[in-house]
Amino acid sequence: MTEAELVHYRTVDAVATITFDSPHNRNALSRQLVSELYRGLDAAEADAAVRVIVIRAEGRTFCSGADLSEASSGGMEQGALGIVDLQRRIVTCPKPVVTRLHGAVRAGGIGIVAASDVAISADDASYAFTEVKLALTPAAISLTVLPRMTDRAAALTFLTGETFDGAAAAAMGLVTKAVPEAELDAEVDAVCAALATGAPQGLRETKLLLGRHLVRNIDEHGGDLAKLSARLFGSDEAREAMTAFLTRRSM
Repeated sequence: MTEAELVHYRTVDAVATITFDSPHNRNALSRQLVSELYRGLDAAEADAAVRVIVIRAEGRTFCSGADLSEASSGGMEQGALGIVDLQRRIVTCPKPVVTRLHGAVRAGGIGIVAASDVAISADDASYAFTEVKLALTPAAISLTVLPRMTDRAAALTFLTGETFDGAAAAAMGLVTKAVPEAELDAEVDAVCAALATGAPQGLRETKLLLGRHLVRNIDEHGGDLAKLSARLFGSDEAREAMTAFLTRRSM
């Protein structure tokens, strides 16, 4: 039996749009969703007509982070390395990547936001680094998140795990701009139109210039942080916290 598609891909003019559509787990980064996201990025990169890539989501959650039902059932190091590699893939993509953000954005999903070149958020979108509440730390996504945010903002949001809105995310540097949700599509379209005026070589080389420090950080620390993530996921304290979380969510 063929699995239902979790990521949709379409192109209009110079823009390729990759849409998460996995309502059963709030667009969590399951193995299938990540694999399909890679296929979308590969297709956009190979299409000479595409200048800009947009990542967006259906439903009221952009991405809920790691798929805890998968994470709790086996070793996590490969899963964490997958998140590391996904961030690197977005950063090194030769075409600008824009994230369109609304609803809830959590944990690993914020790594996609931080790895993207431009992030346009609804001002009432909800962000949180919830790892601390699950006896974890945002290890893998810190590779791209920490260079975007101020140290004080990172300390407050990482250590409390509390929610903050799109307007706050923009003030912290996590997203590029926050607008009312009714204006979100128009703002994304305007940004894409501006990006699409760039010559392919100019876009590619400018992305290399802007992303050098992120790539260096990923390559130097990604392996160690994936090991840290796996160690914490495998701990008794984290397993107990994740089981309690999954039980509450299914009630």
